[in-house]
Amino acid sequence: MGLKSNLHNIKEKYKGTKMAPAFNAIHTFLYLPNETTHNGTHIKAADDLKRTMNTVIMAMVPCLIFGMFNAGYQHNVAFGTGSVISGGLFSAEFWSLDNLLIGAWKIIPILVVSYGVGLLIEFIFAVIKKHEVEEGYLVTGMLVPLIVPVDIPLWMLAVAVAFGVVIGKEVFGGTGMNILNPALTIRAFLFFAYPTWMSGDKVWVEGAVKQDQLIAAGENLDAISGETILGSLAQNKEAGYDVMDMFFGFIPGSVGETSTLLILLGGLFLIFTKIGSWRIMLSSVIGALVMGLIFNGVVSSGWITESSKFYGLMSTEFWHHLLIGGFAFGTVFMATDPVTASQTNKGKWIYGFLIGFISILIRVFNPAYPEGVMLAILLMNVFAPTIDHYVVQGNVKQRMKRLKAKTA
Repeated sequence: MGLKSNLHNIKEKYKGTKMAPAFNAIHTFLYLPNETTHNGTHIKAADDLKRTMNTVIMAMVPCLIFGMFNAGYQHNVAFGTGSVISGGLFSAEFWSLDNLLIGAWKIIPILVVSYGVGLLIEFIFAVIKKHEVEEGYLVTGMLVPLIVPVDIPLWMLAVAVAFGVVIGKEVFGGTGMNILNPALTIRAFLFFAYPTWMSGDKVWVEGAVKQDQLIAAGENLDAISGETILGSLAQNKEAGYDVMDMFFGFIPGSVGETSTLLILLGGLFLIFTKIGSWRIMLSSVIGALVMGLIFNGVVSSGWITESSKFYGLMSTEFWHHLLIGGFAFGTVFMATDPVTASQTNKGKWIYGFLIGFISILIRVFNPAYPEGVMLAILLMNVFAPTIDHYVVQGNVKQRMKRLKAKTA
């Protein structure tokens, strides 16, 4: 009671001042909002924006924890200090304390920078604009560490977060007004501003970049490779991992995007809590499978030979596309963003299908960056209002036809 009383006193002290939004945000985060309706309630529910955001965060926490273990595991295997797992998901080689400590040492600072820089900017804009601090960045702050390589320099991440929050969100008016997913805006900025740190075969394994720099300086060390499956297939090389490795997530990649199993469980949790749209998730999967089947058909017809630079990804089993890269993570946690996605039910089917379809299209035809889900979601964020407009207009025309038929 003492802490709550003190915070309440501080809140009252700064009421009406420039710093009021900052203290209100802290008070609201720790306790229930004290705002109540004055004209009667229309919907009674136990959730609010903060709890909705926290539910999404809970769905991502298993991916974060797994990512810490996987970052340490990939480091130890690449540097020869660990062995390849032999017991599947319950392998002691994977769930070791050493793997966790290595992963946590790299990922927790990324998490701190993501939340620290993003929330600081949110507070600054709230104070300048004299409005309440919104909880929208709670999810974005968790998404960012999960969609970047483990070896990303922290200063680059800080610059990208600042850009994404200001340009991708605040200039549109803040939470609920942005047309682009802020987390994907941050990742897009990183890719186009610092491409060598978002692709290649070094950034996915902790310490591989530093090892490469030492070799370039003349040190007698072994080169370390941590190429992703997409990177290998884009160069027409063997993936090097079996289907179960892909499904469980024992592969190099962005921190939280490797385990399809945990992403699937998170998606089911969001569907159960009615926060994530199952229509968008399902239609995205259907779109990806259709595009994958088309490419497999082209390869089977003989139009594409093994000498083609597109052969590796085109010949990949169509359903394998769901298990590799960031497709699953993007579909579950970013395509379903209720602010930037389509709002109508029919629009969600169209929106999701095009995301899946275009994701695999970009993945195959862009060997320099064979991960299309980011660009596909951002593209469809822009077209989501247009999709909803034509869906609504179509419904209006149908109702007008029925009305004319009844009055005729």
